[in-house]
Amino acid sequence: MVKPDNDKLNQVIAESRRASEERGQGYRERALKMYPHICGRCAREFNRANLHELTVHHRDHNHDNNPADGSNWELLCLYCHDNEHQRQLEAQRGNTASAGPARETATYNPFADLKSMLDKDK
Repeated sequence: MVKPDNDKLNQVIAESRRASEERGQGYRERALKMYPHICGRCAREFNRANLHELTVHHRDHNHDNNPADGSNWELLCLYCHDNEHQRQLEAQRGNTASAGPARETATYNPFADLKSMLDKDK
């Protein structure tokens, strides 16, 4: 049985995280300079105190697609960003509102003959 080299594994993970953070800071800073500090979905405004709650969403969901003009970016608050990714996951699984068999509408009307029943008691 081959024993994994934990030091090497930890180093690879640390380098990967650092590279991801550097990449993220680059496009985040550019997006914050380019766009107003407003969520693109709920229109919540952000200032210095809560700017950390404003995220950069990649419209095509590819974090490596960062064109200089920012056309693949959208500023979203944490909540709207999470909702966007949840919607994408559900769509991939086929859990959309329009998916699934159509349900039949109810046709039974319990009060259809109420008038005749009331008139019968008189």
